[in-house]
Amino acid sequence: MEEKKTYRVLFVCLGNICRSPSAEAVFRGAVERVGLEDCIEIDSAGISGYHAGESADDRMSRHAARRGYRLTSISRPVTTQDFDRFDLIVGMDDSNIRDLTRKASREEGRAEIRRMTDFCTQYDDTEVPDPYYGGAAGFERVLDLLEDACRGLLDYVRSRIDRP
Repeated sequence: MEEKKTYRVLFVCLGNICRSPSAEAVFRGAVERVGLEDCIEIDSAGISGYHAGESADDRMSRHAARRGYRLTSISRPVTTQDFDRFDLIVGMDDSNIRDLTRKASREEGRAEIRRMTDFCTQYDDTEVPDPYYGGAAGFERVLDLLEDACRGLLDYVRSRIDRP
């Protein structure tokens, strides 16, 4: 009997304490709602290792919790191995995409690199803005964009996984 392939998605932002752990939680919720958690692996990381070992930003966690999401990831930096391990690496903004592209070796990496807003179906934003230095509205905007993009991303991933 052929083993089911796991499709692996990595979300990336600058420090891995606001946007990418939120994307991880929102997408995990979407995947669980449709019963695909056994064939889609989800993780998050940061371009910078500055916050390595830390939990998500308290403000982001509070806003996410109000919508039913638990941010459980621990910050870690993107590694070279991530480009081989993951099928899709999703950056939150243009700077993340540039940094990911620079880190990915064309010969080594097989992961596809995409921008989170590529998957939006309602919003026209080109980036998920970093809410770190802003107020409550910024955290809510991030969650609005992520919820929209995760719906589109789920459709995209579903079209790429082998289902029995």
